[in-house]
Amino acid sequence: MYQSDFCDVTYNEALNIVFVRWKRFCRQSDYRNPLLHALEILQAHDGCHYVADTRDGFENEEADTRWVFDVFLPRAAMTTCKRIFFIINEDNALKAELAGQAAELEKFFSVHYCFGLEEVKDILERD
Repeated sequence: MYQSDFCDVTYNEALNIVFVRWKRFCRQSDYRNPLLHALEILQAHDGCHYVADTRDGFENEEADTRWVFDVFLPRAAMTTCKRIFFIINEDNALKAELAGQAAELEKFFSVHYCFGLEEVKDILERD
């Protein structure tokens, strides 16, 4: 488990997911360290899925977005993770930002947008 003022990262064994809950805007190490911890969980659990709850804060800077593309994605692609879920608000205020990342993410993963963890659970149970 990883906890900070900006983000919590946990492993949900029942769903085999790494759950990343963003709490507020952050950058550099405050943004990257939770993702590095999430990578460790993805590497440790075969078939683990990545879930990011973006409802309470997920904005990032260009340098951090570049880091996601250059560091996080290549490492995550080397795991057995096949799906990435974004939990969003119904008004999806982060649509443009997430869409920008989704184009890169979809090169490696199936990307899903959901309104809550129950929806993630339903998708995983169907497959």
